[in-house]
Amino acid sequence: MSEQLKQHRDQIDAIDEQVLKLVNERAKLARAIGSLKDDGVIYRPEREAQVLRRLQANNQGPLANEAVSNIFRAVMSNCRALEKELAIAFLGPLGTYSEEAALKQFGLGRSAVVCGSIDEVFRTVEAGQADYGVVPVENSTEGAIGLTLDLLLSSGLKVCGEITLPIHHCLLSKQTDISQISHVFSHTQSLAQCHEWLSRTLPKADREAVTSNARAAQMIHDLVSTDGTFAAAIASKRAAELFELNILAENIEDDAKNTTRFLVLGSHDVAPSGRDKTSLVMTSKNIPGAMVQLLEPLSRHGVSMTKFESRPSKQGLWDYVFFVDIEGHQNDAKVQAALAECQQRASFLKVLGSYPVAVI
Repeated sequence: MSEQLKQHRDQIDAIDEQVLKLVNERAKLARAIGSLKDDGVIYRPEREAQVLRRLQANNQGPLANEAVSNIFRAVMSNCRALEKELAIAFLGPLGTYSEEAALKQFGLGRSAVVCGSIDEVFRTVEAGQADYGVVPVENSTEGAIGLTLDLLLSSGLKVCGEITLPIHHCLLSKQTDISQISHVFSHTQSLAQCHEWLSRTLPKADREAVTSNARAAQMIHDLVSTDGTFAAAIASKRAAELFELNILAENIEDDAKNTTRFLVLGSHDVAPSGRDKTSLVMTSKNIPGAMVQLLEPLSRHGVSMTKFESRPSKQGLWDYVFFVDIEGHQNDAKVQAALAECQQRASFLKVLGSYPVAVI
């Protein structure tokens, strides 16, 4: 070993010792802060967002902002676990993109509550069997997840955060020859997101929708082929590792920017972080120009609308509810003023929650 190499390694060892000491000092302070809280709320998404934004603003490299954020997410997650290991519910089995989103937001310092459906995620958090839930709400290619929107309308849970997750699909199988694949299983949205690739690469393969991508991978793992047919699943790299499958192709999504947005569900309101979003659902009165009148206060008070989605209300034929995302926190003066006027003009309005804009 060269003397120069030894010097570098000695310096790294010394820095590691300093980092270890500082991380433990941080953990002691976090635990002390936890003992001073009087509301029992351990997860503070607004505070964590502020910390990550500050670190990103001060980051001089060479680590990328995403890498820095991932490192400090892990630190915060483990410090939080000193107070309590949070239980996080998500659509299972293990290996779903919902699990990846939960890991991205909460880190490893949490316990997983694996649910069989999006409905079950809501019920589990509502029943207090999990502290928070993570559910998909929309995809950049395929649009809104209707079931999630319907459940948000009827549930008493509040939106506490959002997670944006780039989605990169893989074709997984026990087989090694892609040309032998005759059946492809995956979630409906994933099949749609890979439609063109499947049409070009496996035009004769049958496609079958299942409850989740990880469930598809699990099915392929358990499948015993006796008739010479060969099946594959569209799922993530993590699913390939969990279910010991071969990756026949990577990044098979038709849109390279394919991203899914997830919501964090909880039972408490979130304080302003400085860069927030508010989600609400409302219905307009059945009069001419009602929709224009309903949204006009947002424009007049300078509140930007970032999402507008209609869904059948299921209360009557051709009756709709409207899901709206706006910039700002419901405690901001201009947002308060706009929502107060919207409330007067709407036949129904429900604020689903205010929360920090996704940091990573």
